[in-house]
Amino acid sequence: MVAVLLVSIVGFSQTEIKNKIVDFGTLIPIESASIYIKNTTIGTVSNSDGKFVLQVPNEFSTDTLIISSIGYKSFKTPVNEFDNTVEIYLEEDIASLDEIVLIAETRPKTGNDIVLKAIEKLDVNLPDSAYIQKGFLRHKERNKVEFKWLIESAITVYDSGYGSKSSEHLKINVDQMRKSYDLRDVDSIFSYVSYKNQNSRSRIKPKDVNRNQLQTAQLVKAIKWNDNRVNGLQNIFQGKLNLLRNAADTKALFGDDILDRHQFELDTILVDNDRKIYKIKIAEGKDFVGLDTKGIYNEGYKANGWLYIYYDNYAIKKIEYELVAASDAQKIRSKRLFDTQVTHKLIINYMEYQDKMYPNYVYYETPKLVNVGFKADQKVSEEEKERYNKEERYYYTVQEILFSEIILDKEVIQTALNNDWDMDIFSPKPYDKAFWKNYNILLESEEDEKLIDDLSQRASLFKD
Repeated sequence: MVAVLLVSIVGFSQTEIKNKIVDFGTLIPIESASIYIKNTTIGTVSNSDGKFVLQVPNEFSTDTLIISSIGYKSFKTPVNEFDNTVEIYLEEDIASLDEIVLIAETRPKTGNDIVLKAIEKLDVNLPDSAYIQKGFLRHKERNKVEFKWLIESAITVYDSGYGSKSSEHLKINVDQMRKSYDLRDVDSIFSYVSYKNQNSRSRIKPKDVNRNQLQTAQLVKAIKWNDNRVNGLQNIFQGKLNLLRNAADTKALFGDDILDRHQFELDTILVDNDRKIYKIKIAEGKDFVGLDTKGIYNEGYKANGWLYIYYDNYAIKKIEYELVAASDAQKIRSKRLFDTQVTHKLIINYMEYQDKMYPNYVYYETPKLVNVGFKADQKVSEEEKERYNKEERYYYTVQEILFSEIILDKEVIQTALNNDWDMDIFSPKPYDKAFWKNYNILLESEEDEKLIDDLSQRASLFKD
């Protein structure tokens, strides 16, 4: 199994670095700040409370720790001089847009032209040869009341490089599992109806299905099928929302016709770790955005968000991308099924390593209907029905991935490719305490930590 690759950091003694990052002027926590060791890929990001924890092998104890966030001056200190007891304050650092655009250098001046230049240079700025990344996955699902599902895993991703098709040359393996709690209701018939309609010639509707005549095993099978279809890792890495990696694919969202579906407006120029960086607004284009998801009407959206592009080499540092229902059909569908018009939220941070940009942190959120119906003989009050429908019917799923190691050694990569790869995050694996002791993970927010603790106390497998 590929898991043998992961022992490289486990055997070393570690130094734990942890703290909180706040804005110097407002004292507001800074989310998604980068915390990393200079000239390495060892790092993490801060959570919504501005907090982080990072395990650093002692061989890097005299190296430089860098804490940076776009629009702020970076904090730098040797690892062995870092103080875990003193909060980190970052000051704003903004470049002058007027000063920069007047430089007598021929450069793109508009947001559209800057983005086109960045897309043109993807083959230079993205990895052009095979590599392996190791990281941490947190997959969680909740309704408006509580967490219903949580998976935490260590994963390995192989990619042959930009220019090749990810659907053919990108592999994912789930190496270890840290947590797996599933408390979702299995009275749902929504996934069952979708499963039957996609896997048989007959077409049925939810109203045609009698819950009392279905076995729990039938519902569980349908739910797991839907999990892999909607929430599997392949959708993040091999789908259209992997905007840069798959930009050369047919019908790519950031492909040749990018300006038909998007418009880009230059907002300002900021600073990121002493480098100037364009901040560019993503706005809707003349055509709707669609994801071409098999068996799901995933069309009729408009895009908004932000791109952050380095001024010196046009490498894209960060993407914040949302898809909002725009067509009449999608507006009706999103409201009815999800109770929201924002149906896809994506954040991708990139790290620069040996002059190439590698994914560092991925956040993907999408709503999901769990159409749980009351059994025919179940007596509930109207008040209970109202609460149940509004707060427990609508779910959303969040997948976060933190990458903290890159492997470029061709022999190690080839050895890994000769092993079996399994990207099923839903398949249980035994817990390895020694492995997780020194493995870098994403720190939960205080709110999520409470909800996860509650989930763990109530956790059980699917019940008959």
